[in-house]
Amino acid sequence: MLRLLDPRQDENDLLSCSLDELARLGARKLLAEALELEVAEYIARHKHEVDEDGHRQVVRNGKARERRITTGAGTVSVRAPRVDDRRPEKSFSSSILPPYLRRSANVESILPLLYLKGLSGNAFQEALCGLLGEDAGGLSSSSIATLKKRWQQDAQEWRQQPISDNFVYLWADGVVRHEAPYYPVG
Repeated sequence: MLRLLDPRQDENDLLSCSLDELARLGARKLLAEALELEVAEYIARHKHEVDEDGHRQVVRNGKARERRITTGAGTVSVRAPRVDDRRPEKSFSSSILPPYLRRSANVESILPLLYLKGLSGNAFQEALCGLLGEDAGGLSSSSIATLKKRWQQDAQEWRQQPISDNFVYLWADGVVRHEAPYYPVG
């Protein structure tokens, strides 16, 4: 069964994989399958559209170059299928894997939290590698500095926006502790 995850690896390699490595293999396989299904559905939806010579206007066009995407399961490599959409002013763009995406939204959303918790710009790469695997780097100190500037601009814009409506908010603070009931044995 594990051989289905990556047929290029031999059985001994798969048996020695860590849980995180298996999660990355599974994520890569699922991402590749989802992309193939998305392209197949797009092409099937437009299969009736043909030119004056009877050639289909929307066809597969091989695969894009391999790129690395950092996800919650770690960094995975993927070669997305390509579509040649010959219709005027139409083109295919994957909703699963948009062009130039390098990090999933979940990974992007954790970066400001790490910053707010006091992680310095120089420590981001080490922290992400620890969380998401050795291949999860990709964030240089200058990248973090650029992100921090953007977050600060967003916060400043939010602070300066006019508040013309009434807002209701609820603040809840508390701790609930659930313990399993004790049942003596014997």
